[in-house]
Amino acid sequence: MDLRLKFNEDVVNYEKMRPTYVEELFQDVIRYSDLNPRMKALEVGIGTGQATLPFLNTGCEMTAIELGEDLAKFSAEKFSRFPQFRVIQSDFESVRLEPGQYDLIYSATAFHWIPQEIGYPKVYQLLRSGGVLALFWNRPFPAGRDELHEAMQRIYAKYAPSSKEPAPHTEQKSLEMVHTLEQYGFVDANFKLYHHTRTFDAPSYVALLNTYSDHRAFPEEQRVRLEQEMIEAINHYGGKVELHDTIDLYLARKP
Repeated sequence: MDLRLKFNEDVVNYEKMRPTYVEELFQDVIRYSDLNPRMKALEVGIGTGQATLPFLNTGCEMTAIELGEDLAKFSAEKFSRFPQFRVIQSDFESVRLEPGQYDLIYSATAFHWIPQEIGYPKVYQLLRSGGVLALFWNRPFPAGRDELHEAMQRIYAKYAPSSKEPAPHTEQKSLEMVHTLEQYGFVDANFKLYHHTRTFDAPSYVALLNTYSDHRAFPEEQRVRLEQEMIEAINHYGGKVELHDTIDLYLARKP
């Protein structure tokens, strides 16, 4: 099963529940790349466009790649008012694009789906000399290890014992990512971390879970029971879930 296709199953919920990114991140990317109307940008894995509008607002010519057919159609319609925008429905690995034509290539919480040995050489090839690669991820982590957190972990252990609790992001992981960029020939590589907190009630938290491919891949009966017990636990322990988001951004140039 290609878990990437799970994102295409409920486009409306994905658009509603998936977070956007902090404004500071967009401004940092735009400043670093000096993006303007004379330039071309490429987004890898647009989804429903949580990270698209700030770049379109620069007036640049933008192409987006999206594997999911329904997601691609949704984003094409969502940004149809921008004549300089187009969506190609394809996986990034096989899409054919002209080398050396992009001033900025970026990907928001999507580039990990592409095999490293394919993704990095391809973006390097597609960028012009001096062009910028921007990769960023949103990494949510439950706030604290309180009674609700422990109850949620027991539910996962019961219904999805192979699931692993996400570990908090560390600066060491970011340094390793910078080293990877340098290994593939990029220069001036650096990273920046941003932090954000989101609060959910029980139904909205379950709706968020349904935007994750591994959650959607559970057998239906197992998923329904997990979600019901999750709602009961959240309501029992105050009715709210806090997620602390760490957003890690990586910027680098093609020499």
